[in-house]
Amino acid sequence: MSDTVTKRLWVAYGPAGVVGKIQRDAEGFSVHMAGKDERLGVYPTMEIAKSALHSHLKPGSDRPEFREH
Repeated sequence: MSDTVTKRLWVAYGPAGVVGKIQRDAEGFSVHMAGKDERLGVYPTMEIAKSALHSHLKPGSDRPEFREH
């Protein structure tokens, strides 16, 4: 038998398009900003990951819309 790990992905959209993504895997919720190769960090909950992504946008930016893919 082997274990199957299901990955889930949410894309964050701002007014001008994609600003980042959050991926769920065995480690937690990984945050990646658009245009960056390295991940911003891994967080224990989706809400914390969303807040982390939002905090790395320009000051005064609206919270992005997250859509699962």
